[in-house]
Amino acid sequence: MSRQWVLRQSRLSEYQVIGRKLPSEAEPTPKLYRMRLFAPNTVVAKSRFWYFLKKLRKVKKSAGEIVSLNEIHEKRPTKVKNFGIWIRYDSRSGTHNMYKEYREMSRAEAVDALYQDMAARHRARFRSIHVLKVVEVEKSSDIRRPYIKQLLTKKLSFPLPHRLPTSKKIFSAKRPSTF
Repeated sequence: MSRQWVLRQSRLSEYQVIGRKLPSEAEPTPKLYRMRLFAPNTVVAKSRFWYFLKKLRKVKKSAGEIVSLNEIHEKRPTKVKNFGIWIRYDSRSGTHNMYKEYREMSRAEAVDALYQDMAARHRARFRSIHVLKVVEVEKSSDIRRPYIKQLLTKKLSFPLPHRLPTSKKIFSAKRPSTF
């Protein structure tokens, strides 16, 4: 029997959305706007595109069109990578900027971990978190956070405490030692 790799499927996918204002007589070739977004499906990706474009430029969904929508796949989905993520989120007290680091297999999984972490630590919802930039950190010297630095040591091993010995006997003369 061959060994098969089972990859954890992320709840989010990464999409590239390109859109523009509708052409008019005053502006026959409007400027194209491209965004890389993380969303569970294409409908949410288009919705987030129009949400951000309305905030950044004077373009609404009714006066615009989406030129292309592509899902971006990871080049090496079996390699563990370190990601740095810049975000802006709205809390109960105000708007905050933040930088966080995650060790995951893909950009989408790192952003998914970010949303779970922000929900747990800061009670931030999906709608209140804006992912500004996601970068793969290649050099170990560029990693800032100690909780990721501790995983970069050579010959990293995890102790396995309280191991039960496997025995074929039903009865034993002495109690097993598990430490």
